[in-house]
Amino acid sequence: MALEYSSLTKIQKIAGFLIVIGPDAAAEMMKNFENTQLELICREMAAMPMIESGIQDELMKEFADVVSQGMGSITGGLPYAQVALERAKGDYAAAAILNRAAPGSITPAGEEIRQMDGRQLVNIVKNEQPQTIAFILSCMEPPKAAELVQMLPPELREEVIERLGGMEPTSRDSINKVAQNLTRHFDRKSVQQGLHRSGGVESCADILNAMDKTLRKEVLATIEQRNATLGAAIRKKVFSFEDLNRLDPSDLGRVVREVDTGVLTIALKAAKPALVAAITSSMSKRAAEALMEEIEMLPQQRGKDTEAAQDKIIQVVRRLEEAEEISLDN
Repeated sequence: MALEYSSLTKIQKIAGFLIVIGPDAAAEMMKNFENTQLELICREMAAMPMIESGIQDELMKEFADVVSQGMGSITGGLPYAQVALERAKGDYAAAAILNRAAPGSITPAGEEIRQMDGRQLVNIVKNEQPQTIAFILSCMEPPKAAELVQMLPPELREEVIERLGGMEPTSRDSINKVAQNLTRHFDRKSVQQGLHRSGGVESCADILNAMDKTLRKEVLATIEQRNATLGAAIRKKVFSFEDLNRLDPSDLGRVVREVDTGVLTIALKAAKPALVAAITSSMSKRAAEALMEEIEMLPQQRGKDTEAAQDKIIQVVRRLEEAEEISLDN
């Protein structure tokens, strides 16, 4: 049954428009949507395998002010939604969103590897080359990758992280050969064909951020000694509570507005004066005075409570940086 433009909902129109303008332009626009909105849009995109010329015309008329490129694109459907979403949000986020929008439609890249226990993975990779281990890490979620890294011998760990930081985007075919080679170690029939996430500085930072704080500092310091340029690039992305001082005042103010006052008070109780000053200077005079009063009235906190509050603030920083609302490149 042919679509009638007048019957389309707002979400359907947005989905149709994103198909018409092509994946590159669609990816740029998708960056501005929340994940919950993207789930709705992708569900509609997946249900539009083809858009007739009449609907295209109506969409272009309605969205004329924001048309940028890709006038000839008319093929939609789930593959289109996946390509556009991967360009906007990356492989893992795209797979997660699409699986919520169309359950069972996409297998996240590296699922076979990521489902394995950390100790099992250590036994598998212990005789592999550092470059191969770096590839495996690039296919894993940061917490699981951090678990694996922490089990590696120190010298191997540092070389693997350095190799990961220097990885370039890798073709699906090349990566699939590595993945298939690993299957000789475990009872899986196959490894998914979709492994294509590359490593790089951000992958290193994500993994280091998920590691034990003390070990993270040791690994980062060693990498900086081995490769000063790479170490400096990773440090920009590895964010700790003390690094709030690195943020521009406007970005710091943006973070503070997202944090509950009680959490901020606990986090700053044992913080260095310079950091407290930086945060209060990003607030209004009245809000800063109120915060300082609360800090003074608050009794000394347990270390684990302070760390938990600081971690919540770091999570806010990472969320805002991922949404490109603030920058850590300072």
